[in-house]
Amino acid sequence: MSRLSRFLFLLVLFTTLSTDSVKAAESDGKDNTIDILDKLSNHYYLDFKPFAKVELPRILWTNDGILFFAGTTSAINSDAGLIDLYYLDNEIRYKESGLIEPVTYKLVHTDGRPLKMDLSISTHLVWMWVAGFLTIFLFARLNKKYRAGIGRTSEPKGSFQNIFETLIIFIRDDIALANIGKDKYMKFTPYLLSVFFLILFMNLFGLAPWGVTPTADVSVTIVLALCTFFITQFNGTKDYWKHVLAMPGVPKFMLVIITPVEILGLFTKPFALCVRLFANMAAGKMLIYSIIGLIFLFADMFGTYVGLGSSVIWISFNLFIYALKLFAAFLQAYIFTMFSALFIGMAVEDHSHHGEAAHVIHESH
Repeated sequence: MSRLSRFLFLLVLFTTLSTDSVKAAESDGKDNTIDILDKLSNHYYLDFKPFAKVELPRILWTNDGILFFAGTTSAINSDAGLIDLYYLDNEIRYKESGLIEPVTYKLVHTDGRPLKMDLSISTHLVWMWVAGFLTIFLFARLNKKYRAGIGRTSEPKGSFQNIFETLIIFIRDDIALANIGKDKYMKFTPYLLSVFFLILFMNLFGLAPWGVTPTADVSVTIVLALCTFFITQFNGTKDYWKHVLAMPGVPKFMLVIITPVEILGLFTKPFALCVRLFANMAAGKMLIYSIIGLIFLFADMFGTYVGLGSSVIWISFNLFIYALKLFAAFLQAYIFTMFSALFIGMAVEDHSHHGEAAHVIHESH
């Protein structure tokens, strides 16, 4: 199938789905709007519209202790005194089975008191687990091949091993070795490989049908950035901490200003890692949903036929955005990994070597 044929196929598919959505929304008399923030939010269910919605287990810390429920519906229909936050100001709705129907999936006590803590499994957590299991499975398969000598004593075999061999060598040589140095890079290469593929898979999940992008959640990117932060600080050399707390060659009265700035810099680096990854992935999803929303906007403003006619333009542009997001998925995984290697390399670098080298050069002259 040629590239043009694939493009036309995807264009017809997306346009058809958009046409059905507009018609269904008008026939049902529903508001033709897309809640973009809701699409980016974390949920307590897996949404497989129009087929099913699978509720995730709820783990709630209440005044009665830690309670476990199979899902949100089970929680609000139990005797634990819990209710959906929506029903504090609205009439309770029931499902066909006679059970109370969850709306916001945010639970509180029936008297309005908040829970002590919500430890429930969420959508982003599930997809993060999937990315983790996929990363483990990937390296387990590659490890089995390497132990058999394939790719170690002989050439890699198969497209699977060749593709990932290229990525692994690139991360090892062009990221780990280039930023950390030949003496210590092998110690941190496993972490850099793991974080690269974990982020890459989480980024790509958002492009799949019914998939979500966990890295569009700041809580996920905070955890990833903290991993780099702790690895960096725990492996920092004495020379590294000496430069942070009392930079050599700086007058003592200037240390009052320099030292707080250096300490603040320890935290701004992971903060930048966190925000950069989160903002880029969230912005991509917002852009896609905003462009899709233009179909419904034009349908509301100028009628159904104008909305459907303009959908060809918006869906074509969306396919282009999808291609950019595919590129951004790899780019953001690379940027996070590269900066992690750079920060680790700065912490484990032995600056005394530079001083010794300068001393030798000075004596030779």
